[in-house]
Amino acid sequence: MESLVAENLPNEPPPEEALPKEISLKDVALVEAILFMESEAIDEAGLCRISGLSKESVDGALEALGLRYASEESGIELSRIGGGVIISPKREHWENLKDRYGKKNEGRISRAAMETLAIIAYSQPITKAEIKAYRGVSPDNMIHLLLERDFIRETGKKDVPGKPVQYGTTKGFLKHFRLNSIADLPKLSESDLDRFELEGEQ
Repeated sequence: MESLVAENLPNEPPPEEALPKEISLKDVALVEAILFMESEAIDEAGLCRISGLSKESVDGALEALGLRYASEESGIELSRIGGGVIISPKREHWENLKDRYGKKNEGRISRAAMETLAIIAYSQPITKAEIKAYRGVSPDNMIHLLLERDFIRETGKKDVPGKPVQYGTTKGFLKHFRLNSIADLPKLSESDLDRFELEGEQ
């Protein structure tokens, strides 16, 4: 979502005259309340269904909230994750808060698991045999761990003899790494592509 600048304090709604036509402070407050109550990202269609508002009203409310949260005095922002919208701490604050407020199952995982996850993310759909070809060792334990953590899922079976299971990433993966879609994965250098190693958040 576009970053918008406003003079309003984070806990003060934008003045009625600053909102797009047909958007009321009541609509903005309703959409904000829904986003606050939802524990997962929700798309505009879902917001329309729950609120009873039109798409134009929901879009206007999201724009108004983005305007408010853009202030440096606000510690939260609207994030797009997996095609939906969620209220989340701003990135610069989350680094200091995730150890306390992150989900208990979002602890650190091993480098081997991260490498396996990177291979899947950048090569999906992919089979265990193909992962093994990249890493040189059996990925069974890493696959089990990543399935347990809801980072990957079975996406189908490859149309080859034996029909091996193929794996791909989940919405949980997108949420954990704060990505809207797989297209938002960082571009890797040639050497990174060769190794399929993912640095950064663990």
